[in-house]
Amino acid sequence: ENYDDGSYGPVLVRLAWHASGTYDRASKSGGSGGATMRYKYEASDGANAGLAVARDLLEPIKKKYPEISYGDLWTLAGCVAIEEMGGPKINWRPGRVDATSEKACPPHGRLPDADKGSGHARDVFYRMGFDDKEIVALLGAHALGRCHTDRSGFEGPWTTAPIAFTNEYFIQLKDAKWTKRNWDGPEQFEDELTGELMMLPTDMALKTDEKFAKFAEAYASDEQLFFKDFSAAFAKLLALGTDCDPKKRTRVRRTDKEKAGLAFREHAMHGSVDAMKKVMDAADVNEQEARS
Repeated sequence: ENYDDGSYGPVLVRLAWHASGTYDRASKSGGSGGATMRYKYEASDGANAGLAVARDLLEPIKKKYPEISYGDLWTLAGCVAIEEMGGPKINWRPGRVDATSEKACPPHGRLPDADKGSGHARDVFYRMGFDDKEIVALLGAHALGRCHTDRSGFEGPWTTAPIAFTNEYFIQLKDAKWTKRNWDGPEQFEDELTGELMMLPTDMALKTDEKFAKFAEAYASDEQLFFKDFSAAFAKLLALGTDCDPKKRTRVRRTDKEKAGLAFREHAMHGSVDAMKKVMDAADVNEQEARS
């Protein structure tokens, strides 16, 4: 409760995001599967400054439930945080396997750089397999949290409610008047009305790039549309490079005996005695379904 604006939620979302956003579909490296931020090389990437807070916060859970992988724990924590802060439910699946060596760490520089524009954003997100709509939806996570000068060099929150997951980020981006902040830090923008909110060069690209702007404006007008698109894009992000894609159904391979057992129970429920007799010799008639 004493952290930042009163919640660890935003930094947990950032951990899930950064653990996943290193994926490269060409080399099929990076992503959340190995939880490689456990190693010094990836943890020391400047883009990951401050995330030790989130990793340390989750460590007692890992010790209590050692069977869960760090990759699953970090990504699940991000999903739970989003939902607890009022955001959409994220379709998440377990199954990530932690890397056993620092050699699995992706190179530095794969995460978005906030001081660059739309071209850089596309380079980073296209590398992972996202389109323009998904890029804008994922940047909507800036509804949460704030920047810190001792981490990114930037300072301030994007919204008036940084621990609530809403579409306010897009509303502020669209409706507020933004001017460059006059300070000694890196280029960022402040709202002219209060000077208390900020936007980064990457955020401003959602206003100036026509292809991005149409999605940003749509999300400013329709929070449920934003929730739907963000949920799908974030679930995709967390699954990159893993076998945990929620859209892919796991095919269950059954033995002939198991197939006969399923048929026997189905016929029994419908009172088909003759049909039951035909399969009973091949089935385990005393077997129970997993959900029974």
